[in-house]
Amino acid sequence: MITFFAVFVILHGLAHLWYVTLSLKLIAYKPEMGWSGESWLLTGMLGDGGARTIASILYTLASLGLVAAGTGMLMGQQWFRPAVIWSAVLSITAIVLFWDGSASQIIEKGLLGLVINGLLIISSGIFAWPLSSP
Repeated sequence: MITFFAVFVILHGLAHLWYVTLSLKLIAYKPEMGWSGESWLLTGMLGDGGARTIASILYTLASLGLVAAGTGMLMGQQWFRPAVIWSAVLSITAIVLFWDGSASQIIEKGLLGLVINGLLIISSGIFAWPLSSP
């Protein structure tokens, strides 16, 4: 079960690279993608480029942290739990900051990621699960 949880955390971390790809405009935006890269808070203050830079940084750090946490869990490292928690918090911060305020295409805009991050924080932080590493 611990191996499954670790692989799940790693895959969740890798999923963040999609938002890095979109924030860096490595592919052309299409409305069916849902996530536009606009921030309800930052785009007006920093402009599109500044906001996208912040998105790239937040999503990259969350991705690296979650992949490292899952890998640490597989390797029996004790630091994996704080890494899961802080990476999930970073991911939640990015999702909230870069939600455009619309409920349309809410899954593509990060609702599922928000739920997963919440569950990771609850399981690792509150319940200290998994109890040990392989």
